[in-house]
Amino acid sequence: MRNFVITVDGKAYQVEVEEIIGGAAVPAAQTAPIAAAPKPAAPALAAVKPASAPVAPKAAPATIAADGVKINAPLPGMIVSLKVPNGATVKKGQTILIIEAMKMENDIASPADGVITFVVSQGQNVAQNQLLAAVK
Repeated sequence: MRNFVITVDGKAYQVEVEEIIGGAAVPAAQTAPIAAAPKPAAPALAAVKPASAPVAPKAAPATIAADGVKINAPLPGMIVSLKVPNGATVKKGQTILIIEAMKMENDIASPADGVITFVVSQGQNVAQNQLLAAVK
């Protein structure tokens, strides 16, 4: 015998159920109403903290040259890791960072050969089309 508590239309019932073993007939379930457990009180609205305001994207540092190839975020997400150090020489197609969006990791590749300058850091949330880095 196994005991269960089942709630139907706000009324709780204690139910005993016998398992079928080897095709034997199951006796009818026995039910008896029981007192429903009190529901916990809902938290007061004053106790709920408002969501923090979104953080504005970091401004690009002055070291990003106007003639460099800018790399913008193709989608909103969080920077999981920078795959190369700031100031490293990168090749076209090389993964430079990883953005996580909706629990999927997305590799971001360098669009050109050159020296990379990042304007984001690991763990930072970024918006779509936000500047991530530049290659010069």
